[in-house]
Amino acid sequence: MQSKDHWEKVYTSKATDAVSWFQPHADISVGLIKATGVCRDASIIDVGGGASTLVDDLLAAGYTNLSVLDLSAAALAAARNRLGEKASSVQWIEANITKANPPYHQFDIWHDRAVFHFLTSAEDRAAYVQAVFCAVKPGGHVIVATFAEDGPEQCSGLPVMRYRADELHAEFGEAFSLLKHEKEAHHTPSGTVQQFVYCYCRRISS
Repeated sequence: MQSKDHWEKVYTSKATDAVSWFQPHADISVGLIKATGVCRDASIIDVGGGASTLVDDLLAAGYTNLSVLDLSAAALAAARNRLGEKASSVQWIEANITKANPPYHQFDIWHDRAVFHFLTSAEDRAAYVQAVFCAVKPGGHVIVATFAEDGPEQCSGLPVMRYRADELHAEFGEAFSLLKHEKEAHHTPSGTVQQFVYCYCRRISS
């Protein structure tokens, strides 16, 4: 996992709607979360959510038990400032997910768009998967999006991993059943196109 200093610099030197991963609305993520069928008070965490607008979209859709985790204090502050009074209804967590000790079996849905592909070491990926296994309730839902096999080789000046859907699922292993995957051609604020792959898995109950 790259240093906290790197991400603080990114979010203090660029507008949140100028970074390459910015989405005005997280339509695919919201669609996958709704498709899980969880109730509106289900516990949902957006890992690496930072300044993402997903939390805005979920609040607007009526979800009430939301957590956003990010390495960058500046990213979290940007989201809180954007939401104003609504920010008080969200739990904000400043942490490195590969070193965090997440609460045991707390979350019904784990969502991550564009964190996992920055984990270029097997050790960090294993720590991340262990965090998911610990934090997600048995039978809970896991939605992870990374650069696809034809996506960029770098992002924010850093090397990244690229995945086909089966390769991404393989990182999580047999404890997670792959239910759905889809591709996204993401249009960056600068006008380039980045290919993402989304995998929606379910944590096996046993």
